Amino acid sequence: MNMIMVAQAASADSVARRVSGLDWKTIASELNDFGCARIETLMTPEECRAIAALYSQEQHFRSRIHMARHGFGKGEYRYFRYPLPDLVGELRSALYPPLRAVANAWNDRMGMARRYPPQHADFVRECHRHGQSRPTPLLLQYVAGDFNCLHQDLYGDLVFPLQAAILLSEPGRDFTGGEFVIAEQRPRMQSRAEVVPLRRGDAVAFAVHNRPVKGSRGEYRVNLRHGVSRIRSGMRHTLGIIFHDAKEIPSINK
Repeated sequence: MNMIMVAQAASADSVARRVSGLDWKTIASELNDFGCARIETLMTPEECRAIAALYSQEQHFRSRIHMARHGFGKGEYRYFRYPLPDLVGELRSALYPPLRAVANAWNDRMGMARRYPPQHADFVRECHRHGQSRPTPLLLQYVAGDFNCLHQDLYGDLVFPLQAAILLSEPGRDFTGGEFVIAEQRPRMQSRAEVVPLRRGDAVAFAVHNRPVKGSRGEYRVNLRHGVSRIRSGMRHTLGIIFHDAKEIPSINK
C-alpha cells in the first residue's frame, strides 16, 4: 500500500474507536490544570509517514505559507483543501466531541453563554454561515534553524477553544530540538511556560486562546500562546488540527 493509500485508508469507525478509547478523564484533567495535554500514540508510524509524504503533493493543499515573510518565525506550512484526506478529516471529526465537553465546561466556568454543537459537521456549517469557509487543518515542515513564534490560531469570529497538533517525525532520529512550547499569562504574574515532550504519533491538545483558572476570588481567564522551539538538525513534520474554519483572509498565523 503506497503512502497516499495509507493516508486515505483509515475508516471513520476505526478512528472513532481509537479516539474513544483514549483516557479522556486524564486528558481533560491535564487541560484543566495546565491548558495542554499529551495524547500518546494517536497515529501509527505508517500513518505519520503517509501524512508527512503529502507535503509535496500540490493537489491536497489550498495555500503555502513561508513564515519568515510574515514574521511568524522560520519554516513553512501548507493548509489542506477540502475534501480533506480521509485520516485528517476523521481525526478532526473524532477528536471534536470529547474536546467539546471540555470547551463547554470552560465556557460555563468563564460565564460565557456560547455552547458548541454535538458534532463537528454542525460546527463547520455554522462557521461557513459566518463567512469562515476555508479549511484550517495544516501540515508544517521545519528544517534546521526553523522555529514558530508564540501565537494564537484565531481565524475569525467563531473560534473553537481547543486544538491539537500531532508530531509526524521521530525526535532524536529525524530531527533534534523543535519542542512544542505553550506559554500562559496570568493577570499581574510572570508568564509560565510548559514544554510538552512528544514522540512520533503523539498529539498535544491545547487551548487556542483562553482558559479558566480557579483563584481565591473565583474563576478568571488566562491567555495562552503556543509555538515550536528552534530545530537544531534534521526535518520535523507536524499535522495541525484546528476545528474552526477561516475567513477568506486569515486573521492570524499558524
